[in-house]
Amino acid sequence: MTLAKARELIAVQANMGGGYNRNGARLILAEVQREHGQQAVDALIREFDLENLFGFKPGKVFSGP
Repeated sequence: MTLAKARELIAVQANMGGGYNRNGARLILAEVQREHGQQAVDALIREFDLENLFGFKPGKVFSGP
C-alpha cells in the first residue's frame, strides 16, 4: 500500500471515528508498518491526531491479523 492510499483510508476511518473504524485504522497502520516502517506509522498518527481519536500513541507497534 502506498502512503498516499494509506492517508486516504485513514482519513475515512478518522472522519467516522467509531469502534469499528478504530479497528480499521489499526489494520491500515499494521500494513503501513510492515511496508514503510515505524516512522511512517508515527507520522500518520500525528497527522490525523489518532492519539486523541483512537488512543494510538507514536511508537506503538501494530500487527496485522
